[in-house]
Amino acid sequence: MIFLSNTAVILYGIAAFLVLLYSISQFFLFYSYLIQKPKKTEVIFEKLPSVTIQLPIFNEKYVVERLLNCIEKIDYPFLQIQVLDDSTDECFDISEDLVEKLKSKGFDIDLIHRKDRSNFKAGALKNALESSKGEFIAIFDADFLPEPNWIMKTIHHFTNPEVGVVQTRWKHINRNYGILTKVLGMALDHHFTIEQVGRNQGRHFINFNGTAGIWRKECILDAGNWQGDTLTEDLDLSYRAQMKNWEFVYLEDVETPSELPVVMSAIRSQQFRWNKGGAENFRKFGWKVLKSKTIGLSHKVQGFAHLLNSSVFVWVFLMSILSVPLVLIQETKFDALLIFGTTLKYTVIILFFVFYTSFRKAQSPNLKDFQKFLLQFLVFFPVILGLTFHNSMAVLEGYFGIKSDFIRTPKFNIISNKDTWKNNHYLGKKLTLNLFIEILLIAFFSFGIFLAFKNQKYDFVPFHALLVLGYSIVVIKSFDE
Repeated sequence: MIFLSNTAVILYGIAAFLVLLYSISQFFLFYSYLIQKPKKTEVIFEKLPSVTIQLPIFNEKYVVERLLNCIEKIDYPFLQIQVLDDSTDECFDISEDLVEKLKSKGFDIDLIHRKDRSNFKAGALKNALESSKGEFIAIFDADFLPEPNWIMKTIHHFTNPEVGVVQTRWKHINRNYGILTKVLGMALDHHFTIEQVGRNQGRHFINFNGTAGIWRKECILDAGNWQGDTLTEDLDLSYRAQMKNWEFVYLEDVETPSELPVVMSAIRSQQFRWNKGGAENFRKFGWKVLKSKTIGLSHKVQGFAHLLNSSVFVWVFLMSILSVPLVLIQETKFDALLIFGTTLKYTVIILFFVFYTSFRKAQSPNLKDFQKFLLQFLVFFPVILGLTFHNSMAVLEGYFGIKSDFIRTPKFNIISNKDTWKNNHYLGKKLTLNLFIEILLIAFFSFGIFLAFKNQKYDFVPFHALLVLGYSIVVIKSFDE
């Protein structure tokens, strides 16, 4: 019993310490964001270069027409459009009709279809690159709606021959659709303000986000082209390019509208792919970054932390599981390690200010809207806790090299609050093993609250209450499809 008690305290302390390190790295990114200097393009192309727009699509029948209607309005003189449609349903027929209509209007547009979806999105992009005519490659996923002047806002940053990628900030057209879109929008706002700007400002490694960005074709080829051995081919190519000294430019003030997932099954598939892919890229590049002789120490630290980001879900989940037996443990010789658990309040304070800053940038700079932010944050925090088990399983699969298919995030063409996703053909399964375990976790953390009152040891009650609330929201929303 003593051994088990000591082990629980030690593991909890280690996990809490790692969460503390994560919050410190977030603080440094926050500081870099606050001292940022605006990016200015003082040189423009005397002769505009050619650009290829690539549109990777797979079973997107609800949004493919909206996408191509938007791309039709792009204002740029030297433009090729490639529709990379690997669909296995009626989406392909819709794409075929739309492409023919645009061809009849004089657009340089091609429909590229693979029956063999090897390497998924990465394979489609690599395959299409062979027939691309542009010096630069802009990529938009099916749920994105770039403005007509998007290319003109981004292309001139490539007058610097060392720039390999220009990435823009995502804007969310259906942010206020429901609780899930508000939570996910807040998380993405944080990434696209604090994290991306903070890293880019410090000249640390950042990542292309898979869409709403533009590559120099030479950079893609020089870095080894698209590869499909991870679920986040965008992060993979980003690190290979930056390790070959290509510069990345992030434009916070250039927004690209997009649609957020509106149902839990879609969010689960997206979160699983992103977090597992992050872990896979840590396996692929973590050691290479550390032993590199050309990357400076501060860049190594930030790059390593960047690749390790998704692991925070594992540490938080471990802390949450261990916190219940800790209610019963009276005293051990390792109790000093519990001090790291008490520092979680500082993590919450740091995240509060970080997320409020991103809220002011993405939603409203007015102080009168602070109450709106506070309500969103109070919902955001427990929901993220409720996803820790799901995301932890994704991370662990990535670390252990367990392979899985690229599961696309279904799109629903949700723009206004009146739109509905009911009867959508792409809805995921309701009953899964993860969902069953999450129901058990609600009971487990509720039991933790019971033990706290029974033993009059209330330190973990707020934490357990947030966990019960978070997992309950996740479970209820999983059934609401």
